[in-house]
Amino acid sequence: MKPPFSKILIANRGEIAVRVMKTAKKLGVSTVAVYSDADAKSLHVFLADEAVHIGPPAAAESYLKADKIIEAALATGAEAIHPGYGFLSENPDFVEAVEAAGLTFIGPSAKAIRAMGLKDAAKDLMLEAGVPVVPGYQGSNQDPDFLAAEADKIGYPVLIKARAGGGGKGMRKVDTPADFLEGLASAQREGKNAFGDAHVLIEKFITSPRHIEVQVFGDNHGNVVHLFERDCSLQRRHQKVIEEAPAPGMTDEVRAAITSAAVTAAKAISYSGAGTIEFIVDGSGPLRPDGFWFMEMNTRLQVEHPVTEAITGVDLVEWQLNIAAGAMLPLRQQDLSINGHAFEARLYAEDPTTGFLPATGILHHLSFDASARNDTGVRTGDEITPWYDPMIAKVITHANTRNAALAGLITALQGTHVAGTATNARFLADLASHKDFKAGQFDTGLIERDLDSLTCAIPPSIAHVVFAGIAALGIDPAAQTNGWRLWGAAQHRLKLVSNDDVIDATMTLHADKRISLAIGDDSITLLDVAIDGTQITARVGDMNASINAQVIVSQLNEKRLISVLTGGVSHDLYSLDPRSGSADSTAHANAVTAPMTGVIIQLTAAVGTHVQEGDKLGVMEAMKMETALVAPRDGVIAEVFCAVGETVEGGATLILFQEDAE
Repeated sequence: MKPPFSKILIANRGEIAVRVMKTAKKLGVSTVAVYSDADAKSLHVFLADEAVHIGPPAAAESYLKADKIIEAALATGAEAIHPGYGFLSENPDFVEAVEAAGLTFIGPSAKAIRAMGLKDAAKDLMLEAGVPVVPGYQGSNQDPDFLAAEADKIGYPVLIKARAGGGGKGMRKVDTPADFLEGLASAQREGKNAFGDAHVLIEKFITSPRHIEVQVFGDNHGNVVHLFERDCSLQRRHQKVIEEAPAPGMTDEVRAAITSAAVTAAKAISYSGAGTIEFIVDGSGPLRPDGFWFMEMNTRLQVEHPVTEAITGVDLVEWQLNIAAGAMLPLRQQDLSINGHAFEARLYAEDPTTGFLPATGILHHLSFDASARNDTGVRTGDEITPWYDPMIAKVITHANTRNAALAGLITALQGTHVAGTATNARFLADLASHKDFKAGQFDTGLIERDLDSLTCAIPPSIAHVVFAGIAALGIDPAAQTNGWRLWGAAQHRLKLVSNDDVIDATMTLHADKRISLAIGDDSITLLDVAIDGTQITARVGDMNASINAQVIVSQLNEKRLISVLTGGVSHDLYSLDPRSGSADSTAHANAVTAPMTGVIIQLTAAVGTHVQEGDKLGVMEAMKMETALVAPRDGVIAEVFCAVGETVEGGATLILFQEDAE
């Protein structure tokens, strides 16, 4: 079969760029990558047939530069541009510029994107088409007092939403009138920074809401089909965390109603290409055909599209390429069916124990469980930088039943090993194991309700420490002299650091090849220790139970990183010279330090000001997320070392307090 195009340019980076390349190469289509300075050695550049440099690390100077991307396409002879998701994927001006250059945009028309690009106008359009929408205000009056009055009319809680963009950006839930103005200002600021548009709309916040969306696909011949629904209710800060298809508790009657509404919405704008109609659904009881409301449309491929591919057997990117080339939809509605159940979990470089702060660093090791589909744009040795979304991978499982697919997801997450940066892998595994989620009884508030238990810090187990100790001391269990001493067993003092906590342990190597480790009153003894590459196996004590670990050792200047995955949990530990003192604490009661590398976007701290513990002194942004800078204690500000708009390094001192008088 003739390929839809001879060559396409992918105007994106990371995981989605790699994903599009896989299908393009399967179809015999050559690919062109674009990259910034920060991505010069990235995976998507390595996999592409050609690559073009387009600018500095900042997205505004590279991946958002439409003219540079179009120039790259023309210079390399590409016939079409695939936008991926994010960046320019829902920018109608970009679509028109692509077409004006004689190229094909692999996606919907500029007219369709404009129709759905602003949430307020989209809601009006859906009302005209007969699609149910959430009660609220989406008018042009943006006066804060007027909007506050409208919120009072709607009734609290309300949801303030930036009318442009998506992905949870510029969205704030407000529970009381007293919090409205602050929530409004924050949503407007984030909307302006992310999308260049501070205009917001207000919606009634549905109690016990579920987020169910329908994948639609149209062609340029007037045909539109749906590929069933996805449940994306597991969210944090309106960002999807785990998605699944089909939705639990979905009945034939409700499915017919919600998919019919989605197709009606797509036809109302003559939609072509891949798109998603998102609905807010009443999850307070069983799903019902009158219990869902249109929320927004994403006029692009979704991050969670693999779960739909898994249950339908359809390659959505292949459909995108063929439809953009003028083909008709390859299947009719009656030809599409659901096969089994699928889940997707988003693996991020972030630390759930510190409020999900984005993490940066070198991926000294990256490996996945082979039983799952793992879509990623990085590999071992790559760097997670502060410039872009910190996604490492999407972990996808598929099985005949929901229980089997979920069990597979938990296993796959527990088998994922990332060394060199914090991740949310354990959080995802614990969330997938949550009793309410396993029972299919959940809504968008589940994570927030159980946040403390899902994000509590868990120190390395004694098993983690003993395996790290074996690696730190370079123990070879096959050697005959490991434990030999004229006066008895060999003892070694072991000092490891985990999350700034120093672990002092004593490891004993016995003549009979037993290995013991003690931390205070806690101890463990390993027998029959065997090492095969990065894998260590052993028996615990006199028990028949076996224990195993994957251990990765990386040299980092004057210290070593030892990353241990055992019992489904990974921990990074650093080995220290046992003669050294305890690790210095990064906490300083007299200073506010940058929790990560990012940009200062708001600063209220002023020299000489008296503040109280917990007062917000500023806001910084990194990886599309805002983080408040708060006072560590009551006191007077002595010095401020940063300014709005300045990029600061993680760990840098930003604000210094006066020393307390003795």
